[in-house]
Amino acid sequence: MRTLVVWCPDWPVVAAASVAGLLLAVPMAVVAANRLVATSAVARAEGVRRGMRRREAQGKCPELVVFDDDPVRDARLFEAVAAAVEELAVGVEVVRPGVVAVPARGPAGYFGSEEAAAERLVDQVADRTGVESQVGVADGLFAATLAARRGMLVAPERSAEFLAPLAVNELQQPGGPDRTGLVDLLRRLGLRTLGGFAGLAERDVASRFDADAIRAHRLARGLEERPPARRRPPPDLSVAAELDPPVDRVDAAAFVARSLADRLHAGLAAHGLACTRLGIYALSERDEELGRVWRCAEPLSPNGIADRVRWQLDGWLRTGGPTAGLRRLWLEPEEVVEGQALQLDLWRGHGHAEAAERAGRAMVRVQSLLGPEAVATPLLVGGRGPVDRVRLVPWGDELRSTSDPTLPWPGRLPAPSPSVVFTEPVAARVVDAAGAPIHVTERDELTGTPAEVGVRGAPPRRVRAWAGPWSSDERWWDRASSSHQARVQVVLGDDEDRQTALLLAYHNGNWLVQAHYD
Repeated sequence: MRTLVVWCPDWPVVAAASVAGLLLAVPMAVVAANRLVATSAVARAEGVRRGMRRREAQGKCPELVVFDDDPVRDARLFEAVAAAVEELAVGVEVVRPGVVAVPARGPAGYFGSEEAAAERLVDQVADRTGVESQVGVADGLFAATLAARRGMLVAPERSAEFLAPLAVNELQQPGGPDRTGLVDLLRRLGLRTLGGFAGLAERDVASRFDADAIRAHRLARGLEERPPARRRPPPDLSVAAELDPPVDRVDAAAFVARSLADRLHAGLAAHGLACTRLGIYALSERDEELGRVWRCAEPLSPNGIADRVRWQLDGWLRTGGPTAGLRRLWLEPEEVVEGQALQLDLWRGHGHAEAAERAGRAMVRVQSLLGPEAVATPLLVGGRGPVDRVRLVPWGDELRSTSDPTLPWPGRLPAPSPSVVFTEPVAARVVDAAGAPIHVTERDELTGTPAEVGVRGAPPRRVRAWAGPWSSDERWWDRASSSHQARVQVVLGDDEDRQTALLLAYHNGNWLVQAHYD
C-alpha cells in the first residue's frame, strides 16, 4: 500500500529542548544508559554521534547540553504533530514519537498529487506546532520511512530499487526490534547493502536465520514485513473501562491503562493472537471522542500495550485535548498476527521477575533430584580456542569469570565464531595437491597448501579457501600439561550450495576438527 510518512528529525532532542525552553542552535543530545540515542544537527557538526558514550561526546563538544531519555515526554509532545496531520489526512497512525504514517491515497487524491500533499503537510506541521518535518512516500511503511528521512517520493513499484543501495544498518530502526547482531553478521558475510541482502533466496534465509531475519529480508525486498494473511476476522476483542469518577490526571489513568492492557493481552492470547496495531480511544464527560492508532514494529507485550496507552493519555490530558475529564476508555486491536510471533523465552513473559523466580525454583528442584552439577549456566571466559572460552557453572553459584574474555589473548581465534563446537574432536586428514600429508612445522608454518580434507575416513573434499594457521603454546613451562596447537579455517566443497566451513587443529602430529561454521 502506498504510505505517506511524516518524520520530525531528532524528535527526542526537539521535545527535550521544548520542555527546557532552549533553542536548537545549542548543541544537544539525549542519553540512555550512558550512551547517546539522539543528537541535534549542531552537535553532529561538532563530531558528536549517536551511540557515543556521554563522556566521549562531552569531550568532543564541551558545550553539549545533555538530557535524559524520556519516552513519555516525547509521546506527549508529539500528540500535537499527530493532531496537525490528522486535520488534513485520515487514518493517522503513530509509528513512534517523531514518525507518523497515513495511507497516501486519501491526501494525494484530495490535494491533486503526492507532491502537493507532501508540501501541504510539511506546511501544516510547521504552522500548527513550529516543528520542522520531512515527508516521504513509497510502497510500504519501511521504504516510506527511509524515504521521509531523505525527503523523497518513491515512484510506485520502485521501492525495491530505492532500497537496494542503502546500507544494511537501515534494518536497525529506532523503536524497532534489535537487529544489531543480524546487521553485524550480514556485514561480515559481505552483504553491506539492502540490495545484497534482498538478493539472497528466501528459502536460504529461512534455513539459516531466525524469524526476525525473514521479516527483515522482506523489508529489504520492498515488501511488507509480514505477508497478507487470509483468515476469518477475529471475534470482538476490544476491552473498555468506565471511569467513575471521570479521570483528568495521568497518574489516575495509568492504573486503568495497566488493567486494560492485561485484559486485552489475555483475550488475544486466548485466541492465539498478538497485536501489532493498537487503537486507543476515549470519551470525555462532554461526549468528546478521542482516538489514536499506534503501529508497532513487533507484537506488543502487556507492558508495551500499557506504555502506549499511558503515553497517549499523557498527550491528551496535558496538551488540552479534551475539555473535561475522561469517562470511558477502550482499546481495540486494529491488526493482529499469529501468537507465535510473540513467543517469549523461559525468562520472560507476563512479569519478568515472577517468571525468573518461577524458573529458578524449577532449576533448584532439578538439582535436588539429580545433583548440583545437573543444572549448569554457561559462562564466557577468556581463551584461545572455542572450547576453552565456555565454562559451565552449577546453577546458583556466583557467575564470576576467572579470566577476562576481553583481553587480547595472543593466538585467539578470529571472528566469526563457529556455530557448533565438538566436545570430542573428530579426526581429519589434510593433503596438498599432490596428495602428500600436510604438517605444521616448529616455526608454525604449513608444509604445503591445503588442497583436500577428509573427515572420519570419508572421501576427501576440495578446499575452496583457507586461513591460518593460528598457533597457541599454553602451559609451556609445564612439560607434563603443555599444549601446542595450530588452528586453520577451511571452506570445503565444489558446489556453492553444499559448502562446509570447518575449524581444524593440528596437535601432536594429528589433524582434528574442532568446530563447524554455518
